[in-house]
Amino acid sequence: MLLTELRKGDRGTIRRIDADPELKHRLHSFGIIPGETLEVKGCSLARQTMEIDVDGTLIALRKEEAEKIDVEKEEHSALIKGE
Repeated sequence: MLLTELRKGDRGTIRRIDADPELKHRLHSFGIIPGETLEVKGCSLARQTMEIDVDGTLIALRKEEAEKIDVEKEEHSALIKGE
């Protein structure tokens, strides 16, 4: 699934980055690399930008950049008491 399909609060593991070498290098410099876990912290109203947390670093991405990142969504396996 693409990073843009995740919602605020969702977590996922980066599987692949399908970008040109320049963008891939820039993303790697922020710690956005395959195998790394991320969390979506927020999205703009029109979902044109999104903010993610990768290893404690907050990163803002344009929709066009986020669409190039393939992730595996983490399913919430822990049950909340009382539900």
